[in-house]
Amino acid sequence: MILSPVKTSFKNTDLTGLSYGNDFALKDHTGKVRRLADFKGKAVIVFFGFTHCPDVCPTTLAELATVMQELGPLAEKVQVLFITVDPERDTPELLAKYVPAFDPRFLGLVGSPAETEQVAKEFKAFYQKVPGKTAGSYTVDHTAGSYIFDPQGRIRLFARHGQGSESIVHDLKILLSGA
Repeated sequence: MILSPVKTSFKNTDLTGLSYGNDFALKDHTGKVRRLADFKGKAVIVFFGFTHCPDVCPTTLAELATVMQELGPLAEKVQVLFITVDPERDTPELLAKYVPAFDPRFLGLVGSPAETEQVAKEFKAFYQKVPGKTAGSYTVDHTAGSYIFDPQGRIRLFARHGQGSESIVHDLKILLSGA
């Protein structure tokens, strides 16, 4: 009798086998240069956003904090990375106050405008400055979803904004089990 392999049933968009989001080198909010490879052995969630975001970014980070709570001890095998698309305003000091306020394990990453552009291009993530009434009151339109990597460092999933924590927890448990 031949057994067929069990098909993995992810709830988020399966990106397995795609060749983007391979790596980056950005400083975290403590000044340490971080690469995706630094987190091998952990599932990694990458979200592009900015600290002045009025809605998508804080709700996504709050949702990811809920994911960490719901994972319990498994959360130690997950790393959330917030990559700013607003390096002009999002200093390491600001990221250090903002990002860990959602969960102390979360890291905020920042690069120069050129580095930010390169990383976004590598992830096929969109962002664009939208002028405000004054020079400093602009906002940034951006991709509103999270990229999820397995513990081997391969891109596996895209979680759309507003899906809730349940689907992300479900999929992380699959990835952390070695699927």
